[in-house]
Amino acid sequence: MGRIFEKRKDRMFARWAKTAKAFTKLGKEIAISVKLAGPDPVSNPRLRMAIQTARSLNMPKDRIEAAIKRASSKDQADLNEITYEGFAPHGVGLFIETATDNATRTVANVRNILTKHEGNLATSGALEYIFDRKGVFKIAIPAGDLDDFELEMIDHGLEDIFEADDGLLVYSNFKQFGDLQKALESRGVEVKSASSQRIPQSYVKVTSEQEQEIQKIIDKLEEDDDVQSVFHNMQSEGE
Repeated sequence: MGRIFEKRKDRMFARWAKTAKAFTKLGKEIAISVKLAGPDPVSNPRLRMAIQTARSLNMPKDRIEAAIKRASSKDQADLNEITYEGFAPHGVGLFIETATDNATRTVANVRNILTKHEGNLATSGALEYIFDRKGVFKIAIPAGDLDDFELEMIDHGLEDIFEADDGLLVYSNFKQFGDLQKALESRGVEVKSASSQRIPQSYVKVTSEQEQEIQKIIDKLEEDDDVQSVFHNMQSEGE
């Protein structure tokens, strides 16, 4: 799971970095985080995570601060987090996370994109058995014995740990995401990125041609202003 998902996440961030919409998506995540638990990243772990991700994608400091300030304003429109489940061609499942101030517009856009590309919107819960929500941390290799570190972090929700190209990937159960984040910070571990992800528990094998076809749908969804993330269970021939 770790190696495949690490590559997918890197590709996702690479696509984000190429689009002007990247900072818009990050600004929405910051806004939601502030609305939920306030503008102080010290006491708001989700906001810390959002700022961390923004920095990893080179979002300027002044834009991060401006996003926090806007979210703290009473005039800022409330954003609702809504998830949609659907299928692309060839039976590939798509879990779509959105942040919107107009749910009617968002569901219409998502349905339209899927329908135009021979996919379809599914009922809520249709993909519950396919995706498992996890916390995913990319960290620098901690000082000391790695086995001792792993045993220590298990008490805070760690479920899996994998070697990455420039550190480690650490997975937690989603309910203890905040606990593990605090534990890593308390131990002085450098957290390079942190996010909640929906990890496929089963995959659909596709050819390179099918992968390109499905990737076009994912790209179209990610281009929509209201869509924050798209997760899939497609596995290409090379993975």
